[in-house]
Amino acid sequence: CSARIVGDVKVGRRDTMGECFHNRSVWFFYNSTGKELSPIWRTKDKLVVSLGLLVCVIIILANLLVIVAIAINRRFHFPIFYLLANLAAADLFSGVAYMFLMFHTGPRTIQLSVRTWFFRQSLLDISLTASVANLLAIAVERHQTIFQFQLHSKMSNQRVIILIGCIWCTAVLIGFIPHLGWNCICHLSTCSRMAPLYSQSYLIFWAVSNLVIFGAMLLNYLHIYYYVKQKTQRMSRHTSFQQRHKDTMMNLMKTVVMVL
Repeated sequence: CSARIVGDVKVGRRDTMGECFHNRSVWFFYNSTGKELSPIWRTKDKLVVSLGLLVCVIIILANLLVIVAIAINRRFHFPIFYLLANLAAADLFSGVAYMFLMFHTGPRTIQLSVRTWFFRQSLLDISLTASVANLLAIAVERHQTIFQFQLHSKMSNQRVIILIGCIWCTAVLIGFIPHLGWNCICHLSTCSRMAPLYSQSYLIFWAVSNLVIFGAMLLNYLHIYYYVKQKTQRMSRHTSFQQRHKDTMMNLMKTVVMVL
C-alpha cells in the first residue's frame, strides 16, 4: 500500500510539473485512472469477443450487399442512393473498426503501445462520426427534394462526391484529434476513466459534436413531417379522399419512426 501511495505521489508531482508519459505502457494509464484491466482471459471477455466478432461479420456483409446493390442497379444511380451507399460504407467501416477492437481488447490491451491504442480508438470515432454525418446529409437531401416537389435531388454527381469527401474528412479530423495532442498523456489529472488515454474535454467535445449533428437531423425530419402534415390537411379540405389522407399520414408516421 505504501509503495502504491508513493507511486501515486510521484505521478502527481510529475503531472503538475508538466512531464509527459509517451513511453509509458497502456497499463500505466489504466492503472492511474482506476479502470479495471485484467491480464488473463475471463469467461465474460471470451463471450464478448465471440459475440462481437459475429456481429461484426454480419454488419460487414449486410452493408456490403447494400453497396453492391446500389452500384450494379442503374435505378439507384441518384444522389439519395449514393448517400445511402456512403452510409452503408460508414457502417461497414464501423464493422471493421469493431473487429479490430475485438482483436485488440481484453488482456491484449495491456500489450498495446500508446500509438496502437490511439489508432484503435480513432477507428471507432471516425466510423461513428461518419455514420451520423451521413444521416444528416440524407436528411438535408430529403428536405430539399420534398420542399421542391421532386422525387430526386438535382444535385450533380460532382457535388455528391464533394459532399461525401467532406463527410469523411470531417470524421477523420475529429477522430485523429487526440493524435495531434488533445489527450491526457501530459496531464494525467484530466484522463477519462472510460478511455484512459483520452482527456475528458475531448470526449465531451466528441459527444457534443455528434449530438449536435444528430439533433440537426431530427429537426430536419420534424420539419419535413409537419410540412407534409399541413400540406395533406389543406389538400383534404378540397377533396373527399379522407381515407387516403389518413393512410398517407399513417405511412408518413411509419417512415419517420423507422428513420429515427
